[in-house]
Amino acid sequence: MELQLTRLAPTPSGFLHLGNLYSFLITKILAEKNGSKILLRIDDLDRDRYRQEYVQDIFDTLDFMEISYDEGPKDLRDFESNWSQIHRMNSYLEAVENLRKEKVLFACDCTRKKIQQLDSSGYYLGYCLDRRIPLDRAETAWRFNTFNTDFIKIKEYPDKVATYTLPEDGAFFMVRKKDRLPAYQLTSVIDDIHFGVDFIVRGKDLLSSSLDQKILAESLGENSFNQVTFHHHGLIKGPKNVKLSKSDGATSIQFLRKEGKSTADLYQLLGELIGSDSPIRTYEEFKAFVNL
Repeated sequence: MELQLTRLAPTPSGFLHLGNLYSFLITKILAEKNGSKILLRIDDLDRDRYRQEYVQDIFDTLDFMEISYDEGPKDLRDFESNWSQIHRMNSYLEAVENLRKEKVLFACDCTRKKIQQLDSSGYYLGYCLDRRIPLDRAETAWRFNTFNTDFIKIKEYPDKVATYTLPEDGAFFMVRKKDRLPAYQLTSVIDDIHFGVDFIVRGKDLLSSSLDQKILAESLGENSFNQVTFHHHGLIKGPKNVKLSKSDGATSIQFLRKEGKSTADLYQLLGELIGSDSPIRTYEEFKAFVNL
């Protein structure tokens, strides 16, 4: 099995934390093992949360941890001038229009509060599917109708084909937000196809994203996405056994660096979080412990 290109795909919506670093390192290990190149692909289309300092933090963290990549922006200026998702907007909008023509979308005017009221899980379960809201109505999101989605097959690393049904957190996903900007699932799959990514490494919490993106690619006739191999790694947990996330205020790498932590210190913190009995102070020790 030849895997040519994987990617690091951080979102500049906050400063990176140890969970992000863990995923970066797993990607690096698997790329080295399989002779894959690495693309740095920054998902910056959430313009409400975009900050230049968050993008700069991505470059600073990769440099500090000596994680190199083969393709992608060299720095903040190069990113904004040449690599930002804004430059691929026409491709996203064309894909949205193609989905509209395929009649696989429906309009939804639900707020997050309403979704929570409709189902305590917080998952959106298709409330607006039969309301027949016109797609051209203002202040509506466009969602993909997953009601008749059958079993979904994806290639999983190293060499098996797995079959899934779509979980509730992946059902009726958005392809266009209320602000008319393309949503994450659509932009992510279009980008991976655009750059020729054939090896996607992400956390187990994003399995539903992999399934959503497989559905999207099939609806768009993008058969190359069938050849993508996925690896969904485990998550590292913080206090109270909760996964680390920006929204929950996980301690940022930037903060740890300002506290004087070295690269070796960050490896040691990661080692403690993933349950190593002996100190981990280097990339090679981390690599040996995770044993992918």
